[in-house]
Amino acid sequence: MKRMITIAFMMTVVVMMAHAQGALKRVYNETIDPMTQIDEGLQKAKAEGKFVICQVGGNWCPWCLRFADFVEKDTAVNKAVNDNFVYLHVNYNPRKKEGDASVEKAAQLMKRLNYPQRFGFPVFVVLDENGNVLHIQDSSFLEQGKGYDEQKTLRFLKNWTPKAVKQ
Repeated sequence: MKRMITIAFMMTVVVMMAHAQGALKRVYNETIDPMTQIDEGLQKAKAEGKFVICQVGGNWCPWCLRFADFVEKDTAVNKAVNDNFVYLHVNYNPRKKEGDASVEKAAQLMKRLNYPQRFGFPVFVVLDENGNVLHIQDSSFLEQGKGYDEQKTLRFLKNWTPKAVKQ
């Protein structure tokens, strides 16, 4: 009996460790106002000669967290993002209840970004330094298997850099 308990305990520890290693970092700050976040990102982009990419989604979205992890770990994608964009994780929760004050704020956010939620999540909105929406990217075109394709992502990023747009 003692041996069975020890084996069960060891199996539980192994499963917990495997789950902990596979957990993705929560990147969406649910406490900040997304409109202010975008305004601050635009100020930084203007000062640095960059555009803004808003990755709209939330910590509730596994594909959103996968993309953030992909950007962090893929050196070519990370460089393309950091060299050309101010990269924002813009929190959006489509499951707010009617009457909640945040429902109106979420509606204003989607209007400002030209209603990108129609493409699912995550969705990427490229803004120029003045806050104009240049492009809305459906993330499904960047996917490969249970992750994202480096070449497709790099092509998307390259096509929407300030240099590419302003030529």
